[in-house]
Amino acid sequence: MMNEAERLWPDDISLLDEDAAAKLLKELATLIAYHDTRYHGEDNPEISDADYDALTRLNQDVETHFPALIRKDSPSLQVGTAPSSAFGKITHNQPMLSLSKAFDKSDIDDFVDRISRFLVLASSDTITFTAEPKIDGLSISLRYEKGQLIEAATRGDGNVGEDVTANVMQIKDIPHQLIQSNMSASHVIPDVLEVRGEIYMTKADFQSLNNRQTDAGLNVFANPRNAAAGSLRQKDASITAARPLHFFAYAPGLISAPVSATHHGFLTLLSAWGFIVNPLTRLCHNTDELIGSWQEISATRARLNYDIDGVVYKVDRYDWQQRLGQVSRSPRWAIAHKFPAEQVETKLLDIDIQVGRTGALTPVARLEPVVVGGVTVSNATLHNEDELRRKDIRIGDNVILQRAGDVIPQIVRVNKAKRETDTPVFIFPENCPICQHPAIRPDGEVVRRCTGGFSCEAQRLERLKHFVSRNAMDIDGLGERQIEIFIEKGWIETVADIFRLPDRQIEIANLERMGAKSANNLVFSINAARKNELPRVIFGLGIRQIGQATARLLAQHYQSLDGLMKACHNAKGQKSDTYADLVAIDQIGASVAEDLIRFFGDEANIAMIEDLLGEIQPLAPFNPKNSVISGKTVVFTGKLTTMSRTEAKGQAERLGARVSGSVSAKTDFVIAGPDAGSKARKAAEIGIKILSEDEWRSFINS
Repeated sequence: MMNEAERLWPDDISLLDEDAAAKLLKELATLIAYHDTRYHGEDNPEISDADYDALTRLNQDVETHFPALIRKDSPSLQVGTAPSSAFGKITHNQPMLSLSKAFDKSDIDDFVDRISRFLVLASSDTITFTAEPKIDGLSISLRYEKGQLIEAATRGDGNVGEDVTANVMQIKDIPHQLIQSNMSASHVIPDVLEVRGEIYMTKADFQSLNNRQTDAGLNVFANPRNAAAGSLRQKDASITAARPLHFFAYAPGLISAPVSATHHGFLTLLSAWGFIVNPLTRLCHNTDELIGSWQEISATRARLNYDIDGVVYKVDRYDWQQRLGQVSRSPRWAIAHKFPAEQVETKLLDIDIQVGRTGALTPVARLEPVVVGGVTVSNATLHNEDELRRKDIRIGDNVILQRAGDVIPQIVRVNKAKRETDTPVFIFPENCPICQHPAIRPDGEVVRRCTGGFSCEAQRLERLKHFVSRNAMDIDGLGERQIEIFIEKGWIETVADIFRLPDRQIEIANLERMGAKSANNLVFSINAARKNELPRVIFGLGIRQIGQATARLLAQHYQSLDGLMKACHNAKGQKSDTYADLVAIDQIGASVAEDLIRFFGDEANIAMIEDLLGEIQPLAPFNPKNSVISGKTVVFTGKLTTMSRTEAKGQAERLGARVSGSVSAKTDFVIAGPDAGSKARKAAEIGIKILSEDEWRSFINS
């Protein structure tokens, strides 16, 4: 049976338009909230952990591709679920966050690099981490006052948890009164101490409990985690007392007075005060040591008497943890390194070629359905023709499949021992399978693209859907179904035709499932979009590599669609001043510039835009006029010490400046860090004003 993640997962997320992505995110928010309640609130999940992870990973991947569509009720912004009404509520003094996930060494490298960049560390600074098993149990927060346990709360939604104090008092591993031992004599137990940790049940105790449940004719628990959660969340504390629950302490909450500068030091104190800390916790000083610890713990996993599903890495210094803070519902200073995906073998039945909005041809494997990591998989992306050749994947092959991060289906390799001798090599098409236009592959690129544009049925529909989507022209009431109907009737072929639809209001009202009210609302939305902001129009054109942020930069720089179009037309020669001005815009390199020039150099596109400009009047972006750098061009070079480069660029753009990546005669200011190089030298040579970081901050605040 196909599970929910498999049913919802598109073959290629990047091929989704904004409407489809928004609908998918809405469905995921509802679905994940339901399963959160079943898992956290009722301790009676309907799906496996792997299925749940698949849903949350799908939500994360869609949000990564469509950040502007992140919902207020997004699962990525939630932790757990609201506390049950069966228990009292306790508000956490510090939120109980969830953890971001990593699945391979590159993820860990990125994690360490992000921390180094954020903290602006010198090359000589060493980041020390703790690595500790990720216990598959129930998170709990314990509050001690003058060493006495007075309160215990579940994670709940991360901000408010359930009061389970009476039940926690029944767990022998949790001390009621802390010990001021000789080892901790120099660290007096603070007046207020909150300790976070995990309540769990051993595998042996879980099996014994299920045997007793069966003998009594009661429902059995699905796994030790559910058994632990169900045992703790009993209204009758005597039931909890009869269940063999255990506890590992792993983190601080609110503490009235500092007791340790490091996490490792804090864990040592917890042991001295009477808590059980996982003995597999290690100190690590680099990525290799983190991976080594993960491998060591992974090797012992099967022999452990409790479930773990990964290893958690934490920055050891608490002052650095505080500086790093959190993003969304996860701390920047910690990550959970999950264990590897399960691999299975299945048969490749066929290879389909999908055509996306920008004409990209993507091969998709159609597989004999197989369960991998708890999920039934029947499709997997093959990425591009180079990947097909590299892995030598052919129709009819037996292939080894895994779900990367236990979520994304991918073909790892072919079992060539089972290949038939006459199995032909798959020939990637050189023409679009939809419109038969040539599908070209630009030099240096791995993706082959259809050249049909709006004349390609697949692209036309997707391009029109993109144009009217929420982050583009935001024309409400013009979804995929309506566009398909209007294309079929010949009412729209290009984007300009959309703005002629009001002339057909009566005909639209007479369509099935429309009516006068829907037609009137659609016409109102279309007319309102005639004076949309210029960045929305540029983004809506669907130019390759031009996302929302780049569209805003182009709109800010050229101030009109006509100005952008003429600039790109005049920038065909790479030696021209117009080309130099284009690539000097921050984030507009040679590759993006060539896509812009190619798009605006196409006669059909020019005719389409001229037709469109006859129907709309885009509004130029607001430009702060009171700022001392409004309209100025600035270049940042060298290493900044008080802020990251991204933060500095964002601040300058908010004040109306244009941030460029290169120095030219049009540059007004160069902000140079202590290790500035060629850009600072060039600025000095041509007389551009150079400011230090401190001078720049004083200048923009003047």
